[in-house]
Order: sequence, then structure tokens, then C-alpha cells
Amino acid sequence: MKPTLLFALILFLAVATYGQGFEIVTPQESYHKGQIGETIKAPIRFKNTSDKPIVLIIRKLDAQIGTSQRNFFCLDNNCLDQKIEDYMLKIEPGQTLSSFQIALESGLSAGESSIRYVVFNKAIPGQSLEFGVNFTVDERLEKSIYSSRNIIIHDVFPNPVTGNTFTLQYKILDDRMNARLILHNLLGNIVGEFKLETGESLMRIRTDDLSAGIYFYTLYLDNESVMTRKLLIRKD
Repeated sequence: MKPTLLFALILFLAVATYGQGFEIVTPQESYHKGQIGETIKAPIRFKNTSDKPIVLIIRKLDAQIGTSQRNFFCLDNNCLDQKIEDYMLKIEPGQTLSSFQIALESGLSAGESSIRYVVFNKAIPGQSLEFGVNFTVDERLEKSIYSSRNIIIHDVFPNPVTGNTFTLQYKILDDRMNARLILHNLLGNIVGEFKLETGESLMRIRTDDLSAGIYFYTLYLDNESVMTRKLLIRKD
């Protein structure tokens, strides 16, 4: 037998003897549902079926998501930057890891999104499996808190804010009207000002630069204050 063929046979038998080494406990095509403005988290469980510790690498292959959406890895509810497309997990022999999640910020539009990944053993890259995570985002219908012939305003969500954004749902009925949302703190200092654009129905507002605490948001129509509501921001 030629040396190259012998080497290939030995390698094949070694891999076969070692086995796959891990498995995906959750379905390899999973489906998850949420509403506009939410962060939808899909738990993905991996099991080490070998008798040795292994390191798995999860890599994004493809993402079909909306322009206002973001997706990222989470572990124990600690989520990473969306730019990170590879994630490394160490799993002990026989352990089933249940704290890993794929998250999607659902954005400003309803629809379907899908993301595909490959997971492989760092020591033996040939040991790999693909899986897909699919999201359905539905419209979010909030009770209106202000309504006139010019505009309809729904309450912001979520409130309290626990992440880095909150969303305002609205509908402008008169394109000539100038609508603004002013955010201020307990001392009355303005910490944000946002124009409500005609032709849009949702506005996402980031809270990265705001401290935890109580705030108020006020709706101005043609420079006249017409409504004020409380907003609570929480930070871990």
C-alpha cells in the first residue's frame, strides 16, 4: 500500500475512533418569534460527548437580516459586539452547555430573518456541524397614549429600559406638522432631542450615554408641549 494511502487510512480510523466529540442538543434548524423593538434570544445547547475537554468555535456563515437589525453572541446574558463573528466555548467531558445564545435585535420592521453558523472542534476542524437560527418579527401594537387629528403616539417600549435602546411607535397624520420628542432628566436638563419624521412609524433611541434613573419625555407639536410621560432606565 502506498504511504499516502496508508496515512489517509490511519487518519480516517483515528477520527472515526475519536468520534464527532460533540453534538448540538437543540434542533439544527430552530425557529423563534418576537416583536418589533425586542431583543430575541435563541438558546443553543452543545454537549461534549467525549471523555476529554474540547474547545468549540462557532462561526457565522451567512446572515439574512434587516438593515435596522443586529445579531450577536450571548453567554449567561452577557452579549458581545455584533462585529464578533467567531466565538470560542470550552466544554468539559460529558457537559451540556446551556448558557449560549444567538441574539437578534429585531429592529424597526416586521419580517423574517435567518442566520447560519458552523461549529467545529478547534483541535479537529474536520469535526463540524452547521445549524440555522430563524426569527419571525411581528408588529408591536401598543395602546395609544396621545391621539389627535395630527398625530397618534404610543408608549415607548420597553419601559423600564433594560438594554441600550428604547423605541417609540407613532403615526403622523398631518405632514405639515413639526413633531419633536424632548428627553430630560429630573433636574429638567435636556439630554436628547429627536425629530419625528413623516413617513416613518418607529423611532429607536439609544441610551448608552445616559445613567440609570428616572427621565421624562415630552412631545412637542409645532413647538407646543402637548404630552409628558415618565421613562425609567435601568443599568446592570
